[in-house]
Amino acid sequence: MSTRRSPLAMALLSLVAEEPMHAYRMQQLIKERHKDDVVNVAQRNSVYQTIDRLLRAGLIAVRETSREENRPERTVYELTAAGLETLRDWMRTMLATPAREFPEFPAALAFLPVLPAQEARSALEERLAALEAGLAALDGELAEGAAFLPRLFLVESEYRRAVLRAELDYVRELVADLRDGRLAWDRFLT
Repeated sequence: MSTRRSPLAMALLSLVAEEPMHAYRMQQLIKERHKDDVVNVAQRNSVYQTIDRLLRAGLIAVRETSREENRPERTVYELTAAGLETLRDWMRTMLATPAREFPEFPAALAFLPVLPAQEARSALEERLAALEAGLAALDGELAEGAAFLPRLFLVESEYRRAVLRAELDYVRELVADLRDGRLAWDRFLT
């Protein structure tokens, strides 16, 4: 049985490849390591649902279930041989093959004339401020992380920085084009 590849499933398999652990610890490590910047764990239930999928597919197995006094029952999971093989296959695919993803921002740009030009410019200026703040925060995280982590554990942040920088440059140019009239439209959808 195969299971659908997802960033969260890949992250959970990677964590149990390090050592057997329970779901709460997986979620905790994702947040502690700032991997929640690249893997969506906003909904705690999604971790448990993904673990169930991985279990059904035979990619992880229950190692033990225990209950400490006055604590909920904890199930510790471990990686199976099939899970390790699948994880490595997913990693090779995710690294080698650009995914066809559908982020919101390009979709919004595709329908830009829905807003009056001035309103679009104003929204883009807000985005510009948010991108600048995000870039400054990411630069701080990278500098802080570089003080104690090998670069290997920061490459996803380097990538995010490069993408953020490119988006910032693009939005800055787009706002300038709107401000200077190089991009304009006079018909609005009502």
